[in-house]
Amino acid sequence: NVPEALSGYRPKLSITANGGYNYTNAVQAFPTAGGPTNTQFAQTFYSRGVGATGTYTLFNGFQTANRTRQAESQVEGARETLRVTEQQVLLDAATAYMNLLRDQAILDLNRRNVEVLTEQLKQTRDRFNVGEVTRTDVAQAESRLAAGRSSLLGAQSNFVTSQANYRRVIGVDPGRLAPGTPVDRLSPGVLARAIAQGQAQSPSVLAAAYGVDIATLAVKISEGALYPNLAITASASQGQNPAFEVVKQTQASIVGALTIPIYQGGAEYSAIRQSKETLGQQRLNLDINRDQARATVVQSWGQLDAAKAQIEATTAQVNAAEIALNGVREEARVGQRTTLDVLNAQQELVNARVALVTAQHDRVVASYTLLAAVGGLSTPRLGLNVLIYDPMVHYQ
Repeated sequence: NVPEALSGYRPKLSITANGGYNYTNAVQAFPTAGGPTNTQFAQTFYSRGVGATGTYTLFNGFQTANRTRQAESQVEGARETLRVTEQQVLLDAATAYMNLLRDQAILDLNRRNVEVLTEQLKQTRDRFNVGEVTRTDVAQAESRLAAGRSSLLGAQSNFVTSQANYRRVIGVDPGRLAPGTPVDRLSPGVLARAIAQGQAQSPSVLAAAYGVDIATLAVKISEGALYPNLAITASASQGQNPAFEVVKQTQASIVGALTIPIYQGGAEYSAIRQSKETLGQQRLNLDINRDQARATVVQSWGQLDAAKAQIEATTAQVNAAEIALNGVREEARVGQRTTLDVLNAQQELVNARVALVTAQHDRVVASYTLLAAVGGLSTPRLGLNVLIYDPMVHYQ
């Protein structure tokens, strides 16, 4: 759109050429003493000519300048839209990566849980055979093993789904994945600063701001239709037309034309009103995007803080559940605990470990979400060793 707008500053040149056969049949009256005498004659001749015309607009109500600035704002707005897509792609990639890590870890936990429950069932049956426990204890162990196998199948399904989603987002099949690393160090350390940065640097907000600029210039372009128009036209032509007994004719002219609009049916005033309504709409859209940016920053900040606290809480829960399980097992050996107590302690440990894995996943994903909310999720900011697309190269 920028070269198209800049064309208004340049002259418009054209060359015309014509040539062809012509036939004339005419009757001419000559006065005589006895009255008019008619004479008929016919003529066939070949005419040809060539000409050039150049037009240059000196003033058109600043429409060319405003169209150029509008086109440049459109380019800047489109670049911010590109940043929105880039951030979403990177956030989807980080989320798909962490989802696969989480589901793989949960699958391993469920697989080990089934192995432990299988061994627990074997021990319970052996104790039942020697009369230490009842049939009820065996049934409880069998029930818990069946539930564990069901959870394992669900974890396998989630893992396969995450693998497929990873392939869709990343583009290749997953290999050996390293642990995820949070990036909240790249985000502001204070919530107020994060909100200010999000409202000022979020690509969605910037794209909406350029939308306001575009709409403002559209109003000025519409108002330019009310201004006078001044243009200069230069033309030159050369031709031959034997019908008029002219062997060669050359013409040249330079003419300036000033057009002052008086009344054009009211269409230009309607266009101005329409442009102003669109401008008001774009201003509201900017306010909405700023509010949305603030809400996203606050939400991401809260999720990140919650994930940090959950990691501490679930870590303590896992340590306590491990100690509790070992104690319950020892007490069960001397008859102070039942089989159900052991199974419950084992399930609590599995649940605590799954909660810890989920919290670690949420911690990393929330850090990427916060970085995207403040407008900082980009390949240069992350230091990725990839070819970075530069829109200026294509623009030039």
